[in-house]
Amino acid sequence: METPDETLAFAAAGGDRSAFAALVERHYDRIYGLAYRLTGARAEAQDLAQDICAALPVKLRHWRGEARFTTWLYRVVMNAAHDLRRRQATHARAASGWGDWEIARQDEIKVQAEAQDWLLQAMARLSVELRDTVALVLGEEMTQAEAGLVLGVSEGTVAWRMSEVKKRLRAMAVEDAK
Repeated sequence: METPDETLAFAAAGGDRSAFAALVERHYDRIYGLAYRLTGARAEAQDLAQDICAALPVKLRHWRGEARFTTWLYRVVMNAAHDLRRRQATHARAASGWGDWEIARQDEIKVQAEAQDWLLQAMARLSVELRDTVALVLGEEMTQAEAGLVLGVSEGTVAWRMSEVKKRLRAMAVEDAK
């Protein structure tokens, strides 16, 4: 039987290195995946995931176990991504690109890359709150209730945000098609 995350987290907070290693091994892909969806760039996501893992031993000391460990961990990733955005804005670097997509030689791959590029650019035009909500609900396949816990908003707010995302993306598609 697998040791629960919460048990490992409390042990890691107390300095148990093997418990910490087990948590990182179990959740690194989740950390990286959410970081990628929030930044849109592989290199930034890798850096962010590594920074989060490096800071995790200290952050674990502040974890009180009031929520599931994964809910807390998603919040850590969200906060780290927000901090990165603030640093980028402070340094006056444009954060509008959600990834550098290589131009593919095959037509099908090129069409898929263009569609993905459009979606990422369209997502970048959404507010941070809407992007974060989409990253959790669609990217991490969370329920609206789970996403609400991570974001600190009600389930109804998450539902409204998802509806708003759909409405805005449709409007952008119509606008861009002109």
